[in-house]
Amino acid sequence: MAVDIQQRIEKLRQLIRHHDYLYYVLDAPEISDAEYDALMRELRELEAAHPEFITPDSPTQRVGGEVREQFVKVRHPAPILSLGNAFDSDEVRAWHERIRKLLPADTKLQFVVEPKIDGLTVVLHYEDGLFMLGATRGDGETGEDITANLRTVPSVPLRIPVRTDGPPPPRRLVVRGEAYMRIVDFEELNRSQQEKGEKTFANPRNAAAGSLRQLDPAVTASRPLRLFTYAVVASEGIELRTQWEVLHYLMDMGFPVNPDNALFDDLEQAIAYSEQWMRKRDTLPYEADGVVIKVNDLATQESLGVVGKDPRGMIAFKFPAREATTRLKELGINVGRTGTLNPFAILEPVRLGGVTIERATLHNFEDIARKDIRIGDMVVVKRAGDVIPQVEKPIVELRTGAEKVITIPQHCPACGAPTHKPEGEVAVYCVNPSCPAQAVQRIIHWASTMDIEGFGERLAQLFVDHGLLRDFGDFYYLKREDILKLPGFAEKSTDNLLAAIEASKNRPLARVIAALGIRGVGSIVAETLAQYFHSIDELSRASPEVLQSIPGLGPVNASNIAAFFASERTRQLLEKLKRAGVKMEEEAAPRVTTGPLAGKTFVITGTLPTLTREQAIQLIEANGGRVVDAVSKKTDYLLLGENPGSKYTKARELGIPIIDEAQLRAMIAGKAEAKGATQLSLPTE
Repeated sequence: MAVDIQQRIEKLRQLIRHHDYLYYVLDAPEISDAEYDALMRELRELEAAHPEFITPDSPTQRVGGEVREQFVKVRHPAPILSLGNAFDSDEVRAWHERIRKLLPADTKLQFVVEPKIDGLTVVLHYEDGLFMLGATRGDGETGEDITANLRTVPSVPLRIPVRTDGPPPPRRLVVRGEAYMRIVDFEELNRSQQEKGEKTFANPRNAAAGSLRQLDPAVTASRPLRLFTYAVVASEGIELRTQWEVLHYLMDMGFPVNPDNALFDDLEQAIAYSEQWMRKRDTLPYEADGVVIKVNDLATQESLGVVGKDPRGMIAFKFPAREATTRLKELGINVGRTGTLNPFAILEPVRLGGVTIERATLHNFEDIARKDIRIGDMVVVKRAGDVIPQVEKPIVELRTGAEKVITIPQHCPACGAPTHKPEGEVAVYCVNPSCPAQAVQRIIHWASTMDIEGFGERLAQLFVDHGLLRDFGDFYYLKREDILKLPGFAEKSTDNLLAAIEASKNRPLARVIAALGIRGVGSIVAETLAQYFHSIDELSRASPEVLQSIPGLGPVNASNIAAFFASERTRQLLEKLKRAGVKMEEEAAPRVTTGPLAGKTFVITGTLPTLTREQAIQLIEANGGRVVDAVSKKTDYLLLGENPGSKYTKARELGIPIIDEAQLRAMIAGKAEAKGATQLSLPTE
């Protein structure tokens, strides 16, 4: 009897998986919803009566687990890279020319075109065919564990089916895909949310991302999410040679793959198909922001390498920016953490790309003057990259004469203090260090840089308004009983915040320097400073002359850093951080100071034949050299690749020796002296 029941349970699971595949992957259902519900109901009843037969991959086990307090970080088995962009066919052809120069002349290229779905990138891990882990992309190296939420998505296989007519599941398989929401499902979700008096979503992408980052998997299960897969990140026991093989392999394994993918023997065919497909933009069942064109051969992709975080072997061919026309009603100004006055347009609401736009960026006051944008103008609004709304231009012929010219404000809109525009800069600044708007932004910046999770603009404003934070030093003096009095805070959320604040005391020195919010000091400059100064005290005593002597640090940055530490307000803030126990020093990291490149300073520009920028930096530093960002008289060599920027021109003006990758390797091998460097000619097309 038990054997019969177990066999019936397994038969029901196979039937339900089969019909899930037909419905969610092939979009070709064979049975009615009522028949499907009857199968699921029978399975639930049998499993409830015989819990000893329940398995993790059963269709009834998609929703389960407790509500989480936070997401755990997970490291990806390989970098989950971003993409370079092309915004027209000529830019796609330019990409093709660039990669052609890096390949043997007789290399035959094919191209795969794939729709670029506008959703949330996810990474799915399978072991022996069983779904074990799912994560977000995160920063490309580390994501968040959202396994419980991804299990609720019907098109995510909980088990790769074993088929008599196909290959068996591999021992290990890691797949990359995009979780998304169809437009019709998104609209229905928003209607439902509105009827319940709950928050609606701006667009399907936000809805998909928000649904997958729910701490309660039951909420995710209630959302109509779907999946398309398109890459194998890691595997064992399979060998795939082309991207086209990857897509067919994923289909064979039961994963959903976009049916609009296509393979072409030359670039012009791929471009023509891309442009033809893009013309269907407004009739697609999902949101997309273009297509991805990939070199089909995976070995060729690998040989082309990576520029920054963008693989050279593929490129995103983006839709043209959407445009709309509306009226600019008012000028708004945000005050940044360093006092910058950032103008934005307050618009008559207009629909653009499925989103209602009421605000748009105006960049800066010089840009406003150059375009002659006025309050009251009818303006053209674009969504740059289909995300950021910006005012493109005024429609001058529609002016009535009532429009008002926008001028640089003489006083800060937040505190009333005078403003200042430094010569040679486009930014306008509030000069009041106690400006409350700056305080909020500096608090947000500190929390973000020091990894105080979840402390964004809303909470920063709340804590400032209630007098709990006047600056970021006050984080370390918050009292539990005071936080509990704030709206939205219970015991658990309060304890989580206090734990995150306590953990932030032990961040690396470079992180602390970056978090201070010194004008012009981001993460890269902060890393450089941490190499030269091993405590905040040492850095605070450095003169502008000493700072300017550091490779890569110019006079403006040196002046900004010295002025920041000379401020009495800064000294008080640093003392507050010290008393709280924030770590503000660390031992000097050992640095290679010997080798064939010892004592030499390099600047890198352009794309190197075989090395990524990161690999070139590591190679130089491992042999005693140092790499900086800016060319100066103190630069010993410019390492030149293809398509160099302005650094090449400046190096020639200053007479800096210019070398290529081959000469660098020869120097390291001891086959060439430094004096053998020559002034190379700029590569021609």
